Amino acid sequence: MLLAAAHVVAGDVGLHAHNSALDVLATNNFGDTRSGSLAGPMGLFIILLLAIATVLLIRNMNARLRRLPERFPASDKAEEQPSRGGSTGNGS
Repeated sequence: MLLAAAHVVAGDVGLHAHNSALDVLATNNFGDTRSGSLAGPMGLFIILLLAIATVLLIRNMNARLRRLPERFPASDKAEEQPSRGGSTGNGS
C-alpha cells in the first residue's frame, strides 16, 4: 500500500510538472505585454519612412525621364563605319 501511495504522489508531481511546462509555453511572451514597449510604433515609423522614400524616388525618376529627349541623335561614328568600308562582311 505504501508503494502504491508513493507512486500516486510521484505521478501527481509529474503531472504538475507537465502542467507547468504547458503554462510556460502558453504564456504570451512576445514583447507586447511589457509596459513602455515601442515595437509597434517603431515598426509603423519605419514603414512610413520607407513609403515616403519610395514615393520621392519614383517622383525623382519620373522627372529625370521627362527631361530626356524623345529620340537620341545618331552618333557620327556609327553612321560613318558602314559607309566607309563598303564591305558586306563576307570577306570579299
